[in-house]
Amino acid sequence: MVKQTTRYGISTTVALPYAEAVERTKEALAGEGFGVLAEIDIAAALKKKLDVDFRPYVILGACNPPLAHQALQAERDIGLLLPCNVVVYADDAEGRSVVAAMDPEEALSLTGNEQIGPLAAQVKERLRRVLESLPGA
Repeated sequence: MVKQTTRYGISTTVALPYAEAVERTKEALAGEGFGVLAEIDIAAALKKKLDVDFRPYVILGACNPPLAHQALQAERDIGLLLPCNVVVYADDAEGRSVVAAMDPEEALSLTGNEQIGPLAAQVKERLRRVLESLPGA
């Protein structure tokens, strides 16, 4: 079940181990026209920089080029709010993972630009379908 878990994000918990959840999420993003522009391994970064252990956690910088292009045409500085971040992390329960996506309607509303609202709604619907398509969502 996909739900609004924070003011700025939607998420679901899936019955997949972390590594599989990351791969399935990338596949689901591709199915909705998103490419992953950046992949940040938070656990590895924290270990390297602070020598602390953290649960497996990755940030995927997802971009749908046609929708991003439209947004950039409507608001040149919108790149400050892009790409759409999707996170995957190991849940507390063994063999389960959390997949969460930025709520583009909330984030992009910061622009105050009327042209951005319909684009943000399209992106949110696509991200919702990504989350819903994951096993056990």
